[in-house]
Amino acid sequence: MIENKIAKPFLKWAGGKTQLINDIERTLPTEITNKKFTYIEPFVGSGAVLFWMLNNFPELEKAVINDINKDLINTYKTIATNPKELISILEILQNEFHNLEGSEENKKLYYYNKRELYNTRKEEQIGQAALFIFLNRTCFNGLYRVNSKNLFNVPMGSYKKPTICDKENIMAVSNVLQKVEILNGDFEQTLSYATSNSLFYFDPPYKPLSETSSFNSYAKDEFNDIEQIRLKDFCSKLDSLNYTWILSNSDVKGKNENDNFFDDLYSDFNIQRVDARRNINAKSDKRGKLTELLITNQKNIQKYV
Repeated sequence: MIENKIAKPFLKWAGGKTQLINDIERTLPTEITNKKFTYIEPFVGSGAVLFWMLNNFPELEKAVINDINKDLINTYKTIATNPKELISILEILQNEFHNLEGSEENKKLYYYNKRELYNTRKEEQIGQAALFIFLNRTCFNGLYRVNSKNLFNVPMGSYKKPTICDKENIMAVSNVLQKVEILNGDFEQTLSYATSNSLFYFDPPYKPLSETSSFNSYAKDEFNDIEQIRLKDFCSKLDSLNYTWILSNSDVKGKNENDNFFDDLYSDFNIQRVDARRNINAKSDKRGKLTELLITNQKNIQKYV
C-alpha cells in the first residue's frame, strides 16, 4: 500500500545527513518534540533529516523548509502538488534511458542532451523537476554543482539501469509534504515562520576542508566565510529569542588542528564532534571517516564523543 510507505529522500545528495541522524536524535530537545511543534530547516538539500522527523515525530504539526537552490525547491513543490504527472514523465525518461543500456555512447548522448535541455530552463515546472531528478539519478555521485552562470555541469555517472522513477516513494513524499511550507530564498526568511514551540536544524553548505574538496558550488553564489559568520549571527539572534537550534558543519580542525574557525565562532554554544562518513570524493580510498561538528544552543547536552 502506497499510503503506508515511509517517505525517504528522493535524491542522491552529496553531504546528505542520513549518517548523522543518530547523533542528531541524541541532541533533540524532548521538551520541544514531546508536544506540538514546528520543525524548520533553512537549508533542506535532500531532506534526510526532514523526512526522518516527519516519519518519527507525531507531534510535528508543521514543517518549514527553505533552500537557495530554485531548481531543488521547484522539485519539492512539484512533488507536493503534481506527483502523478511527474511520475508519468519520469517513467518515460527511465524507459528511454534503460533502453540504451549496452551503448555507452548513446547513453552519454542522451544524458548530455537532457542536461542541455535542463540548463535552458525553458521547460514548464513539472518537466523541469523531472529533468532535475533524472540528472540527479544518472550524474556522477549525485552531485549538484553549477557554474557561475547557474549551468549544471556534472558529468554522467557509470550506473547500469539506475532507478529514475521511484513511484511509491514519490507518492509517499507527496503525502508528507502536505504539512510542509516550502520556501525558496535566503535562510533568514525562515524566522518569520517560527511558532512559539519551534526547532531549527541548519545544514549549510559545509566549509571546505581543503581547496580541492570544495565540490559544492551548489548555487551560483558561494557560501563563503562571510556567509558562515552571517549564519552564526542568525543563530545568536534565534538564541536571544529563545528558539532552540542544532547545526552541523565540517570539522576543519580535524584537517588542521590550528584551524579554530568554528571553535571560535561558536564558542558561546555547545560544540560536539561526531563521526560521519563522506561519500563525495571521486577516489574511493579518500572517502571514509571524518569528524563533523554538531553545534546547538542547548545548555545541557552531554558530550558523547
